[in-house]
Amino acid sequence: MQGQLRKLYGQINRPILYDLPLDSTKIALNPLIGKTIKLVNTGNIRCVHCSRAIKKTYNQGYCYPCFISLAQCDMCIMTPHTCHYAAGTCREPAWGEEFCFQPHIFYLANSSGIKVGITRQSQIPTRWIDQGATQALPIFKVKSRHISGLIELVISKHISDKTNWQQMLKKTAEPINLTARRDELIKLCETELTQIKQSFAPEAIEFLTQEQTLELDFPITQYPAKIKSLCLTKTPEITGVLQGIKGQYLLLDAGVLNIRKYSGYEIAFSA
Repeated sequence: MQGQLRKLYGQINRPILYDLPLDSTKIALNPLIGKTIKLVNTGNIRCVHCSRAIKKTYNQGYCYPCFISLAQCDMCIMTPHTCHYAAGTCREPAWGEEFCFQPHIFYLANSSGIKVGITRQSQIPTRWIDQGATQALPIFKVKSRHISGLIELVISKHISDKTNWQQMLKKTAEPINLTARRDELIKLCETELTQIKQSFAPEAIEFLTQEQTLELDFPITQYPAKIKSLCLTKTPEITGVLQGIKGQYLLLDAGVLNIRKYSGYEIAFSA
């Protein structure tokens, strides 16, 4: 099979079911675990937004003009408390209204350890699968990405908002009582959270007290003893036995490959 690569598509199951998208085709990866696979970079790259031919990508698949003009590539996507729409400087106000002003979930997850995060409600549980989280617990449902970013800014002072991807790929994270940690953090940040709530309408922030921790299993037969990152630009042809899949990574006996990093690349795949 040959086509333009996009991020891995994960579907909730035990274990997670993964597909490798190449153009409009999806290759089921779970049946290939334990088999030798080959990915070849043909050298052709196209922007995932405008499809123009390019020599390198920015922000996981975009050409430079799209990278500097699209709201979805702006820094406020990574730091939503700095929302440009709220400041009146959004690159694409219509896009912001469609994607940022819809229900978002603030959550705790356990991938390489406990972390906080935010995502659109429609991206649950996809976001957790992409992060390689083995546990996840929704805490707040809010009306906009901006509000979720303000909450994250407060709580991330006490807990990480990053995943250690090397640690995540070495082993399954030790189980954590996320409900107990949630209660500790809410109490610790009570004053700041109250101030945020008072800045918005009462219905803008909902505390999800009845949510249960979701447990996720990934299709892995063997974790790598040592993390060796594979690169499709330095090594255009990568071959190895597929030993597992976690987050956006293929775990091969030759090393680990971050598929999302190469969105927009044309790949020839065989098994």
